[in-house]
Amino acid sequence: MEIKNRIINYWSRRSGDFARLRRDELNSYMADLWLEEIRKYMPDKPCRILDIGTGSGFFAILLGKAGHYVEGIDLTASMIEEAKLLAAKSGVNSVFKVMDAENLLYPDESFDIVLSRNLTWTLPHPRKAYSEWHRVLKKGGMLLNFDADYGKEHLVQDLNSLPQNHAHHNINSDLLAECDSIKANLDISQLHRPQWDSSVLQQIGFAHVDTDETVGKRIYSQHDEFYNPTPLFLIRAVK
Repeated sequence: MEIKNRIINYWSRRSGDFARLRRDELNSYMADLWLEEIRKYMPDKPCRILDIGTGSGFFAILLGKAGHYVEGIDLTASMIEEAKLLAAKSGVNSVFKVMDAENLLYPDESFDIVLSRNLTWTLPHPRKAYSEWHRVLKKGGMLLNFDADYGKEHLVQDLNSLPQNHAHHNINSDLLAECDSIKANLDISQLHRPQWDSSVLQQIGFAHVDTDETVGKRIYSQHDEFYNPTPLFLIRAVK
């Protein structure tokens, strides 16, 4: 639990600034870019979606606006409070709960789609999390996991390579160092991703798994405050 408490403390300290960035992203060209990527895989009907590691609710709000029923969960209570506020301001009725991505409090086969963005890199037990996500998906349901191999990056060292208006320039240096320290203590940081993820998902029992390592080039083509220099990948897995 020590590492999880450190993770909660880190994101609690960042929740306000993080929520402001996600609010700005929702009101920018980025919202359409993300929706375009996700819609490539979505059926043409309303779905029950679980947004795991929702943070301040970006995906839950985006897909709630698109007509889907979405529940967003996060381990950090202050993030969930920010998500509720942002959803209310956006006129979206998505549901938000404090919950551990590795220990979901949902019955088997509860959702059509499990969705995640930038979460698995910070999980102490990602294999357990993937097993839980598989469990709560309906048969034929789909996992869409957008992530990057952030464990190989060093925020403090790489800061000067980012655009001057990038959000990381506004983060306290002690917080950046704490993030680097947390990553150094996570096993997932030592793995070869997304190849490791694909192998584990197949072992767990997903019927079809594929990856797209070009998604980041489409989403982050502009070097602005939303820019992500770490190559983003998508893992799509069908139960």
